[in-house]
Amino acid sequence: MDGRAGQICWIVPGTWAMPMAMRVVFIGTGEIGVPSYRALLEASDIDVVGVVTQPDRPAGRKLELTPSPVKLAALGHPQPVFQPEKINTPVSLEQLRYLKPDVLVVCAYGQILKKDVLELPRLACLNLHASLLPRHRGASCIQAALLAGDASTGMTVMWMDAGLDTGDILLQDDFRIGRKDTAGTLHDRLADMGPALLLKSLALVRAGKAPHEPQDPSLVTYAPKLAKADGHIDWTKPQVQVDRQIRAMTPWPSAYSYFPEQGQQRLLKVFRTIQSKRARGTPGEILRVDKHGILVAAGEGGLLLREVQMQGRSRMSAAEFARGQKIIPGTVLG
Repeated sequence: MDGRAGQICWIVPGTWAMPMAMRVVFIGTGEIGVPSYRALLEASDIDVVGVVTQPDRPAGRKLELTPSPVKLAALGHPQPVFQPEKINTPVSLEQLRYLKPDVLVVCAYGQILKKDVLELPRLACLNLHASLLPRHRGASCIQAALLAGDASTGMTVMWMDAGLDTGDILLQDDFRIGRKDTAGTLHDRLADMGPALLLKSLALVRAGKAPHEPQDPSLVTYAPKLAKADGHIDWTKPQVQVDRQIRAMTPWPSAYSYFPEQGQQRLLKVFRTIQSKRARGTPGEILRVDKHGILVAAGEGGLLLREVQMQGRSRMSAAEFARGQKIIPGTVLG
């Protein structure tokens, strides 16, 4: 066996040395990692020898145990699927060691890998992170790019270390953020970007030519995990910031305000808006209702609500909602 230049080869007398398939364990949970996992399965020079994902969790109104998107994608394939409650335990470590991985690939897993796991693979432990590191380290990196008004975002393949998204950068790719992009649309674009970037990174690792670019500490920002309360709209902010918040919180946790109905404040989710710089009024005040939607004043300018959902009702156009509610201009959203 020859390990030069990061390759594994069987040396057979009288023949060329043929590289063996790279043994990869994929560690991930969220939907964003599924395209990259499938790309690994289809690569002729890669052998996915195992999958690690989070345990099935209660989901939906009935709180039924539901497998992760990565587990669903792995069903029907021969490699074993492990779902440890904690990946850093001796039992989990022994399971990983048994697989003899050359590389661990991590994407949106949901647990922090400690030193013993990081040092287990022969060649590398790589992470696919949905931001242009060192910008937006952390769990809500996609939403953070929208909240900050970033002009672009992208994917980073990073050499993992013991810190939170602190490892050296191997490769990055980026694209422009569109005016109508939401966290949902960025998620899908980033998921589609992952496979090519990951396969190129693994080829560089195999050849022993993978870069190690340290992150610039002066450019670091953090994106902590979101809570539902982060979706509560503060109408005193300028319309630009409110619009960013609405797009960043779509589809989860959803941006919301409160609509007065029969003496109660009913939760009103807002999904789609158009900025209006000329709107003037008390923050949260409904200024106009027409076939185009509901115009609401912000701290500066306003927003034309285009798509909303009242608590307990279906998602609909704001114009349709306004007709059903018989909204009067001057009503103030909470």
